[in-house]
Amino acid sequence: MNPRTGHRKSTRNEAPELHDPTERLWHSLLRTLGLVKGAMQPHFAQFGITGPQWGVLRVLHRAAAHGETSLRLSDLGGRLLIRPPSVTGAVDRLERMGLVQRAASGTDARVRRVALSAAGKSIIRKVLVGHPERIRSVFATLTMEEQRQLQRLLDRLDAHLRELRDAGIHGTQAKKKEVEAP
Repeated sequence: MNPRTGHRKSTRNEAPELHDPTERLWHSLLRTLGLVKGAMQPHFAQFGITGPQWGVLRVLHRAAAHGETSLRLSDLGGRLLIRPPSVTGAVDRLERMGLVQRAASGTDARVRRVALSAAGKSIIRKVLVGHPERIRSVFATLTMEEQRQLQRLLDRLDAHLRELRDAGIHGTQAKKKEVEAP
């Protein structure tokens, strides 16, 4: 490691951009996320769903547990942090599978709401039987203290990224208002 820059010396098989510790962190985070998805996918596949489909079903399940029997597509996307076209595609597939139902909003005909169907609720119950154990197996290599430390770091990164996102939204809106002002 170069003591002045903090960069590691490269190995023959390593991409040159991975000498920078931040680039290595980024690469590790993406690779680990892919491995976590790969470790969880067989669990979901047993029930005929994918990880992203589980995400939609789980958000609807949690909403129902808090008294929200259905969600607007935009709210669902906001909770999943995915764009509207992606939400629509995921909900379309789940609806074809009979796991969710769409209905018009009672207050706004332009708004469509999504709810779990009886089959969707049944899948949720089945997946949840082995889900906690599967998650524990993913993190089994970390001690409880390491898991808490990782959670603290992820919470901190999450808060920072939300601030960046919100600053970008507000900054864009402010610029638009400046242009529109007479």
